[in-house]
Amino acid sequence: MVREPRARPVVSPLTETEPAQKADRQQWPEGALELAQSLQRHLVINDRDWHALKSQRCRRASEQVAAALVQLLAADHPADRATSAARLEAIALLEHAIGWLKAEVSDPGCPSHGR
Repeated sequence: MVREPRARPVVSPLTETEPAQKADRQQWPEGALELAQSLQRHLVINDRDWHALKSQRCRRASEQVAAALVQLLAADHPADRATSAARLEAIALLEHAIGWLKAEVSDPGCPSHGR
């Protein structure tokens, strides 16, 4: 019988050894926004590739997930308990991504083609 390992939280060695980290737990990690923005730029479908990639559900969903992450990191404070406008926007983006993955959303067509 093969036993699956128990899920454990990922612990960074810096988290345990750096006392300065404890004070920053109320903030996003340094550089997180820039990394998320870079990821979003890499995932976005540009104008040249639009027709070839517009119907790839995973690509479209990944665009939405990356945009939601950028929205949270740029405009929301992680320690706030109240739902902010940034969280609501992130939720909408994530729900749209789920719609792509579940095939509930389809490409609306290219506006330059008269549809």
